[in-house]
Amino acid sequence: MQLSLYTDYSLRVLLFLGSNPGRRVTMTEIAERYGISKEHLRKVVHLLAQLDIIETFRGKNGGFVLKQSPAEINIGQLVAVTEPRAPVIDCDTQPCILTAACSLKAMLGRAEKAFYDALSEYTLADLLKHKPMQTILRVSSA
Repeated sequence: MQLSLYTDYSLRVLLFLGSNPGRRVTMTEIAERYGISKEHLRKVVHLLAQLDIIETFRGKNGGFVLKQSPAEINIGQLVAVTEPRAPVIDCDTQPCILTAACSLKAMLGRAEKAFYDALSEYTLADLLKHKPMQTILRVSSA
């Protein structure tokens, strides 16, 4: 299973905010640090604000901050919201002679559930425990 860029960028935004707690961060800062498009980030930030995970501020001193504590932000829930949920295998699109006897669809469904269950064991706080990553993402207050 491969995560979409949308999910990747959502996680990157949260990691950046979590590494700079209490500080208003701009899209420009995140885009420059990661080398990614501000337009893609705009969509991600909009969703994270709609989900009440981040708080946004407009104007000269605008930006955004985490609205929830890192311990409240569940990675599995976030990925479930940001990933397009198509079945791993789509047995209903094309006729298949194996449909009546095949157990592959159930196995892959179970594997997908296990994937989300495993991610749900972690929060943003767990990801932020890795100090070298925080050091890379922290913006100096100079």
